[in-house]
Amino acid sequence: MDFEYTAEENAFRNEVRDFLKQNLPPKPERGKGFVTSWLEKVREKGWVGFSWPTDYGGSDGGLIEQAILREEMALAKAPPLGTSFMGLAWVGPGIIQYGTDAQKKKFIPDILDSKVTWCTGYSEPNHGSDLASIQCKAVKEGDHYLVNGQKIWTSGAPWADWIILLVRTDFDVDVKHKGITCLLVPMNAPGVEVKPIENMAGDRHFAEVFFTDVKVPVENRLGEEGQGWMVTVSALANERSSIGEVTQMFDKLDTLKDLVRKTKKQGKPASEDPKVRRTLAMFEAKIAAMKYNGLRYLTKQIKGERLTSETSVNKLHRASLEIEMDDFAVELTGQAGLQLAGGDDAVDGGSWAKASLGWPNVVIGGGTPNIQRNIIAERILGQPKD
Repeated sequence: MDFEYTAEENAFRNEVRDFLKQNLPPKPERGKGFVTSWLEKVREKGWVGFSWPTDYGGSDGGLIEQAILREEMALAKAPPLGTSFMGLAWVGPGIIQYGTDAQKKKFIPDILDSKVTWCTGYSEPNHGSDLASIQCKAVKEGDHYLVNGQKIWTSGAPWADWIILLVRTDFDVDVKHKGITCLLVPMNAPGVEVKPIENMAGDRHFAEVFFTDVKVPVENRLGEEGQGWMVTVSALANERSSIGEVTQMFDKLDTLKDLVRKTKKQGKPASEDPKVRRTLAMFEAKIAAMKYNGLRYLTKQIKGERLTSETSVNKLHRASLEIEMDDFAVELTGQAGLQLAGGDDAVDGGSWAKASLGWPNVVIGGGTPNIQRNIIAERILGQPKD
């Protein structure tokens, strides 16, 4: 594997770094209008939807340059490139591939200009891990669909403007993956009810979403009727090498090392404790493994090969690492580590305790660890189905 970058790629990295130096002040200096100004500037640079075709407002950027862009942004702890993670990661690419010209004109600019946020209506009660068994029903009546059903663990639903929704339009099928249709639904449509799910840390990132006689115009169907599974698989397959995520994990490890340095264990610096040192070394080794996995994925993409089940490896690593690191920090700092923001002795503003209590966001989001293990076992290792 060649780890060297070309002169053009290094020039692009320097361009990103120069932009960050000129436009990203330290956090304490970021005023009220900073985020709006930031989003306008990165949009003007063509870095929002960087890899999207220029015909749809992107920059048709290369995969290596995209990885460099995300890595440098993560290293600088910059705000996101756009406000709708799901719109940029899944919905936009899905619309580009399957949408009508009218849908592209309607939805793509708003995603790129950070005017809307999206959530994904996939998981359902009793069917969260078996997506193809969804029961949320849509019946076509003239020029619209009438939707009834429920979704759960819908990330970002409490503040989303739109939802990309999987519904069943045909129950009389021989294979459960058939008869599924994808709809684009405004969250303020009559009959849509959002009930946030509060986690132990007080966050409301997930929600239950109920649909009662919700009218969705046929023109908001993405792809053909019954093509929803293909649309969804294509959207979810819009994976990246996760280089930016790996950089965030290395940054989190550096923060954890700082905590270790300023914490005492049995009257001595915790950094001198052999068990603590071994634990930190284990974290670093796992993150390094994620990095090289990410480079392997990136290499496949550069060669034009489609990413498949191998991305589950890094997802599994990420979920376990986040939990292990947060729990380690809380255990290391004792009673003070349990205090959330506002506590007299809260460690690092209670951030470690909050992250530790918020583990469902990490475990459930993107597929639970057991699901990732099944994917790895069945599709990579060739083991029999669970």
